Amino acid sequence: MGLRGCGAACTTLVAVSERSPGSARVLGVDACKRGWIGIVCEEERTSAVLGRTIVELVAAAESASEFEVVAIDIPIGLPDAGRRQADLQARARVGPRWQSVFMTPVRPALVAESRVDADRINRELTGDGVSAQAYALRSRILEAEAWVRQRTRLTVEIHPEVSFATMAGVPLLDSKTTWAGVERRRQLLAKAGIRLVGELGHVGSLAGVDDVLDAAAAAWSARRVAAGEASSLPSPPQMFSDGLPSAIWA
Repeated sequence: MGLRGCGAACTTLVAVSERSPGSARVLGVDACKRGWIGIVCEEERTSAVLGRTIVELVAAAESASEFEVVAIDIPIGLPDAGRRQADLQARARVGPRWQSVFMTPVRPALVAESRVDADRINRELTGDGVSAQAYALRSRILEAEAWVRQRTRLTVEIHPEVSFATMAGVPLLDSKTTWAGVERRRQLLAKAGIRLVGELGHVGSLAGVDDVLDAAAAAWSARRVAAGEASSLPSPPQMFSDGLPSAIWA
């Protein structure tokens, strides 16, 4: 594919797939208030893990064996100027959920010391400012990038709404903050062999419902990458000066 690849121990979900999701051991990762949450899929087993840093998270989850693919809901590959095709194409793919895909700031803006400076730099290089959401994630984006550069196993970027739209065959209409939106996403995951039911134990008391769903969607995409079934936005991935392939996989 041309890609590179509060500490907490793993907590097993009460979750058993109705059919085998494949033999690959994969991890889906999402940022959350407590740090990072991961959903592990292996054969018919699904488990959850939480870590203050992505290094802690993966170390805890890989205590048994390494993952074939890790998929993470965070930008990988930062533009030097202009917009990432990954973000533009993802917005088109998710239709009514387009606002869930924020435009990744350029690298000079993300490394700026204040949002005022970041906003000014981004306007100079893209024509638009930096959203509060994007700037709030700057430390997570840079943390993930440092980890990816040290990673030897395949690591890809995903966006949960792109994953769910791909699962459903159409963009979803309901937000994941609504009951209808949560149930629709749980049903899609269950149909795909990732059944999230019952208690999550320690992880369930700390992670939000949307974080669990997003990490599970990332695990679904990771499994498709491992099986050679995934496609990327754009195809082939874009490359910037940082040398990291920039694309959203589903």
